Amino acid sequence: MVKILVKKFNKNIKLPSYKTSGASGMDLVAFIEKKITINPGNRVTIPTGIFLVIPKNYEIQIRPRSGLAAKKGISVLNTPGTIDSDYRGEIKIILINLSKKSFIVKSGDRIAQMILCPVARVKFKLVKNLSKTVRGKAGFGSTGK
Repeated sequence: MVKILVKKFNKNIKLPSYKTSGASGMDLVAFIEKKITINPGNRVTIPTGIFLVIPKNYEIQIRPRSGLAAKKGISVLNTPGTIDSDYRGEIKIILINLSKKSFIVKSGDRIAQMILCPVARVKFKLVKNLSKTVRGKAGFGSTGK
């Protein structure tokens, strides 16, 4: 288990939490003073009121909640969103309304999920040729439906 330091903007803020023992993601909740309406096709940045210290060599990924996406057409715009280990600002979620109806966000609503992921650092080595594969350079849709 990895420990993450967290600072809350207000004592009433709910910390991210796993809803089941097998859950990969922790639910994030909105922390807002007034309800926010997201009209169809629009996007809004929603604050959570929490600040994190993510350990080095890890990132937090922000992903949509499947229930909101399937039932209401609400998604996270930059999916998955990445929060780097050296970021110390408030965690905010960019929600987009892909439905044809307005959607209202209230303080305390579960709006997204966050997942802690290890990050492997890369060192590039320049070469003249790459190894050959059956697929080769074939791209989008080349493996069929």
